[in-house]
Amino acid sequence: MDLLPLAPSGTTPVRALTIAGTDSGGGAGIQADSRTMAMCGVHACVAVAAVTVQNSLGVSGFHEIPPQIVADQVRSVVSDIGVGAAKTGMLASSAIINAVAEVCDEVGIGKGHAIPLVVDPVCASMHGDPLLHPEALDAVRNTLIPRATVVTPNLDEVRLITGIDVVDDATARRAAETLHQLGAQWAVVKGGHLRSSTESTDLLFDGNEFHEFTAPRIDTGNDHGGGDTLAAAIASALAHGYSVPDAFGFAKEWVTRCLAAAYDLGGGHGPVSPLWRLEEPN
Repeated sequence: MDLLPLAPSGTTPVRALTIAGTDSGGGAGIQADSRTMAMCGVHACVAVAAVTVQNSLGVSGFHEIPPQIVADQVRSVVSDIGVGAAKTGMLASSAIINAVAEVCDEVGIGKGHAIPLVVDPVCASMHGDPLLHPEALDAVRNTLIPRATVVTPNLDEVRLITGIDVVDDATARRAAETLHQLGAQWAVVKGGHLRSSTESTDLLFDGNEFHEFTAPRIDTGNDHGGGDTLAAAIASALAHGYSVPDAFGFAKEWVTRCLAAAYDLGGGHGPVSPLWRLEEPN
């Protein structure tokens, strides 16, 4: 695959912002975003929306950051450092989602603005532990997704947001159309959780045309942080100036390599790993 360029030593790399929750086990959330961005030649700025208590076995609790503090982090970064792209992850509550939406409008992030926004609408951990208050689903649908340059739910999140249970290509296309109708400029429906073949095919839809991206399915139980890593890779490529289809194509290849490099950690699911890039020539 063609890797994103690393900035020469001593020069300023492109910047991207992740607005998300932490993962105390280091496998997902802001930690996963920052690892992928670094390996993609991007300086990662962060706005912490929540602090989770979790390890490889699951999430046992989380603490929400006050919405104004979340928004102030975004405002502080963009006004001084500047970013070429942004992404969201765990936002926890409707109050935080509303605050993020307002500040993104203010600083020019999201659909219709200069800075593209990748929305990973995190609702629950891979173990099923809730990471979003139930009442906040309406805010995801009505406030967050309409601001998305790209929205990247997993299939469980697709079902929660759209009510569509994706089981085949026809339902995947219907789900992508529904996500686009909710306001996203580009909608992704991922096939990674469909265990029906030796390949994983994701759909990307812009309201007019479906783009299909297929990669070999990696048979591993160590897939913690895969969705965060995909969204962070899309944001990284967008920050480098890629188009949305090219950014998604890069991210699909990236997360496949990260799945192949995943490692055991703790007693549960280990993380996908972008550290394979350290073994590759620049």
